[in-house]
Amino acid sequence: MYQKQIKKVEQACAELVEAGAAITFDAVARRAQIGRATLYRRPELHAVVHEHCQRALEVLTLSGLVAQVEQLRVGLEAIAAILRRHEELLRAVARQSGEKNRVIKTRRVWEIAKSGLGLAA
Repeated sequence: MYQKQIKKVEQACAELVEAGAAITFDAVARRAQIGRATLYRRPELHAVVHEHCQRALEVLTLSGLVAQVEQLRVGLEAIAAILRRHEELLRAVARQSGEKNRVIKTRRVWEIAKSGLGLAA
């Protein structure tokens, strides 16, 4: 008898996961046609529902991490593009600049960088 209930609860949890629904004791009880009190009272049934709840949380956490990694990747690509542009500007300044004074070169680099970034000179 208890094996039947465990199978029903397992099946109910699997169906809820498939449907993308939240795994709650109420939802599992309705789907498995078992009283909610029975799910709480029977340790093996309670453990099954609890385990599926934890798995659902882990999946959400992992998908959240995947989204964050993707955001970081896009941000790093944008930073890399800016750095490449700055490198191009610095090389252009070095080619154009015949000055030997480092301070003058630094000021000239800053002026070209500001104009290349669209900043006011």
